[in-house]
Amino acid sequence: MHATTQPLSKLELYFRLVRLDKPIGTVLLLWPTLAALWLASGGVPDWKLLLIFSLGTFLMRSAGCAVNDYADQDFDKHVKRTAERPITSGRVSGREALLIAAGLSLLAFLLIQPLNALVKQLSVAALVIAGTYPYFKRFFAIPQAYLGIAFGFGMPMAFAAVQNTVPPVAWLLLLGNVFWAVAYDTEYAMVDRDDDLKIGIKTSAITFGRFDVAAIMLCYGLHLAILLVVGQQFGLGLPFLLGMAVAAGCAIYHYFLIRSRERAPCFAAFRHNNYLGAAVFAGIALDYALR
Repeated sequence: MHATTQPLSKLELYFRLVRLDKPIGTVLLLWPTLAALWLASGGVPDWKLLLIFSLGTFLMRSAGCAVNDYADQDFDKHVKRTAERPITSGRVSGREALLIAAGLSLLAFLLIQPLNALVKQLSVAALVIAGTYPYFKRFFAIPQAYLGIAFGFGMPMAFAAVQNTVPPVAWLLLLGNVFWAVAYDTEYAMVDRDDDLKIGIKTSAITFGRFDVAAIMLCYGLHLAILLVVGQQFGLGLPFLLGMAVAAGCAIYHYFLIRSRERAPCFAAFRHNNYLGAAVFAGIALDYALR
């Protein structure tokens, strides 16, 4: 006898809606945010800030997934990888998704209430960016750049929380994160390129065309170059450079994964960016720890 597949409970469907089963998106937000917290605080971040930003990152990424699936429900049914998502398959309603996103966003806003007014002002901008990102795929040729702003906005917020100001270096870090997001999310978009072409969604993988691999490697290079400039401004030394070397090694490894443009290796490269982000953060944290 063949085992029958049990239908998922509502709670399990909600978990899938906010990607609790796929934490890669959360860590891609978390590593840059933690790096900014360490830099802003001279390597000694307040544990309360660490908790607030870690939980806030998780909540906002989860809310963003719910909004994204709501916005893309009519497109996702035509994409092999997303056809069975909770909203697209009809098991969760659009109204439920929006209520979940609103609830998670409210929790994130409540988290930052102990922080200064500048952080709260920036949080409004972060919410608008996260909420509008899914719609940029309708008309913006490289929506991954907008995603990079959304995924990196915790960096200026971290500086605001620690220093009550956002220095130019924080915006430079955000720019670096944009290049990183374009790199890893283009790898992700390469997985769905055939489907996206059919349904008319714009992605960097389509915009870059046959130069996709070269564009990804260029973005990795610009990301790492900006981080080196930032590291120099903060007087970071050998431990930081070792972390950067590991990150560069990750980027080179990704080249060998994506050069064939096959779905599975491209998706593996996207997921492997967890290690690239971790290497950068580890280099920064270790540099401060050894002083």
